[in-house]
Amino acid sequence: MVEREQVRPLAPASHRLSSEDDKVTNHLSRLRRRRCIKCWGCIAATILIQAAVVIILVFTVFRVKDPVIKLNGFTVDKLELINGTTTPGPGVNMSLTADVSVKNPNFASFRYKNTTTTLFYSGTVIGEARGPPGQAKARRTMKMNVTIEIILDSLMSNPSLLTDISSGILPMNTYSRVPGRVKMLKIIKKHVVVKMNCSVTVNITSRSIQEQKCKRDVNL
Repeated sequence: MVEREQVRPLAPASHRLSSEDDKVTNHLSRLRRRRCIKCWGCIAATILIQAAVVIILVFTVFRVKDPVIKLNGFTVDKLELINGTTTPGPGVNMSLTADVSVKNPNFASFRYKNTTTTLFYSGTVIGEARGPPGQAKARRTMKMNVTIEIILDSLMSNPSLLTDISSGILPMNTYSRVPGRVKMLKIIKKHVVVKMNCSVTVNITSRSIQEQKCKRDVNL
């Protein structure tokens, strides 16, 4: 008996087309995923680079540096002396003008409030002056003159005063305080207080500073 040849039926055409469509769809999906990964990778790299640049700028260019206050000198503006002596006349006032400069090393302006300069003799306050608020522009130096009125009559009770005046040399101490703020890009704000203590020796005859030593301190 002759065995009948078994013939497998061919797969329907619709099934073959469906398989090919699935392959194409999977390939396109993989391409889209790769593109998305590359796109997000580029975005992440850009964000990291920008963050690194900002951090570098914050710690270099935008780092708040200490403003520098400097006492350039004193000028004795008003001092009436008895003829032939270094002794001031009775009831006379003594006026000193301090030449002070504020240097701003930052890339943003330094706005300061009212400044205060106090003058001491033998530990006693003999004069005080207040300066108006102002602004030291970026990487610039602001100069200002501070006038201190001194009443010598109130110091005559000090036993060392007449001796110092007779010698023509008057040792004094000054304390200056400049509070302010440095603001960068409307984001970085830093309050700063610049302080300076100076020991000065005034030559009464020449009405000038003979010697001075200053020490600065900055609080951030």
